[in-house]
Amino acid sequence: MLDFLPLTPPTTDYSDSDEGEQPVEEDRELLEGGSGDDDDDDDDYGLLSLFSASDEDEPTRVRKMVNVSFYRNYGKTFKKPRRPYEKERLDAELKLVGEYGLRCKRELWRVQYALSRIRNNARNLLTLDEKNSRRIFEGDALLRRMNRYGLLDESQNKLDYVLALTVENFLERRLQTLVFKAGMAKSIHHARVLIRQRHIRVGRQVVNIPSFMVKVDSQKHIDFSLTSPFGGGRPGRLKRRNQKSAAKKAAGGDGEEEDEE
Repeated sequence: MLDFLPLTPPTTDYSDSDEGEQPVEEDRELLEGGSGDDDDDDDDYGLLSLFSASDEDEPTRVRKMVNVSFYRNYGKTFKKPRRPYEKERLDAELKLVGEYGLRCKRELWRVQYALSRIRNNARNLLTLDEKNSRRIFEGDALLRRMNRYGLLDESQNKLDYVLALTVENFLERRLQTLVFKAGMAKSIHHARVLIRQRHIRVGRQVVNIPSFMVKVDSQKHIDFSLTSPFGGGRPGRLKRRNQKSAAKKAAGGDGEEEDEE
C-alpha cells in the first residue's frame, strides 16, 4: 500500500533575493499609494488627485445661464368653490354660463376671483382714515380703473360702490357680450365664434379673446376686421367656390349658345 505524506505548503526562501524586501512589504506600499519609490509626484493615472486634491487645485467651472424665451406667471387665476355640490350655486352658475356664452365654469370662477380681490382691496382701504395718504392714492386709482372699464359710472366715485359690484357687471364688459349686443352676431355663441376666428377687431388690433375686457373709450371702435369677409375682405372658402362654379356655368352656357347659332 502507498503511504500518503501530509501536504505542507511550499516554503520559499527570500534570503537570496536581490531587492532584499519581502513581497508583502511591496504590496503594502502599493496599497498605500506608493510605487516602491519615494517619488510621490509620479502619478500616471491621476488617482492620487481624487483623494488629496484641495480647493485650490480644482479648476474653475463656468456655469451658463439657461436661456428663457418667455416667463410664466404661476399665480392663481381662479378659485374653486368649497362645496362642489351645492344646488343653488350650481343652478346660478349654469344660468350665467348659458346667458353669457361661457365655455366652462372656470371662466366664471375667474371673474369671481378677480371680483373678490377687488372687493378685498376696497374693504381694506375703507378701514383706513379718510385722510390717510394710502387710502386717497390707492382708492382714487381703483375708482379710475373701474370707471375706465365701465364698471362704475363717473358719479360713483366712492369705495362703497366697489363693494356693490357683481359678477354680471364684469360679464357685461366682455368683448363677446358687446359684439352680440352691437348686432354683429346672431347669438352670444355666434359672437364667440367670430372672435375666435379673428373676424373682430378693436381699433386696429384684431382680438381673438372672447373674455377681453373692453374699455369705455375702445367700445366705439369694435368692428369687423379688414381681412374678414364680413368687413369687405377676401370672400370665404364656400363663397369663392360658389362664385367659381357660377362662372363655369356661365361660360358653358355662352359656349352652347354660340354652337346653336
